[in-house]
Amino acid sequence: MEEIKNHNMNIIKPASGLSLIKLKELWLYRELLYFLVWRDIKVRYKQTVIGGAWAVIQPFTSMVIFSIFLGKLAHVPSGGLPYPIFAYAALVPWTYFANSLTQATNSLVEHRGVITKIYFPHLLLPLSSILSGLLDFCIAFLVLIGMMFFYHIMPNPYVWMAPFFLILLIITVFAVSLWLSALNVEYRDVHYVAGFLVQIWLFATPIVYPASIVPEKWRFLYGLNPMVGIIEGFRYVLLGGDFPQVKMLLVSICTIFLLFVGGLFYFQRLEENFADIV
Repeated sequence: MEEIKNHNMNIIKPASGLSLIKLKELWLYRELLYFLVWRDIKVRYKQTVIGGAWAVIQPFTSMVIFSIFLGKLAHVPSGGLPYPIFAYAALVPWTYFANSLTQATNSLVEHRGVITKIYFPHLLLPLSSILSGLLDFCIAFLVLIGMMFFYHIMPNPYVWMAPFFLILLIITVFAVSLWLSALNVEYRDVHYVAGFLVQIWLFATPIVYPASIVPEKWRFLYGLNPMVGIIEGFRYVLLGGDFPQVKMLLVSICTIFLLFVGGLFYFQRLEENFADIV
């Protein structure tokens, strides 16, 4: 938003052009972001019996089911790794992505009372939902480290690149949530579509199978799924196994960049109408 001073009055007008992307404004509201993140965390664990264990139950239960039916019975390849840790290493980032995307999609509608009363960068709402989910990610990641010890798997020498793929993961869920949360303000059934989309997206991503089973001629198109490069890269830098195809990784990274930039412009183009229709 742009602020114009006129006769001792501050008039807030919608931003335009390249001024749409105002990261400086997000920094100015960093304390509000901190408050929103902390509030989301407290609400998530308030009056829960087992607290942070919920962050592990979902990916661990999925890992057990996939290991039995796909690893043991269907003999799905796992790149030379024990199938349970092969699946769990992918389910940790995927569960964070799925849960954060669902929360962020509905973040604007849930805070409609605040949006209609005061001005602040509305980008903070989906962003706070995404950042608060990092606590669950860290808890589930500790279990992954324990499984590595259990299976006597030494970290890959490229483990130092794990933060890079985590940052890509955060950017990806933020990028997709910008599109969906803005759409959800006008079309409330987008929230339900997001849940359905996540279910389909899981099987279009190399979580329960390695990307190497995809035929070579289709891997470029397969890489257009931004989670392909993230999951393959995250699993490789931690556990080793099959080296991800570089071309596929680059395609995924380019897709993430386009989704993010396009999402920023799309979100802030619709932002001026949020208070009227939310």
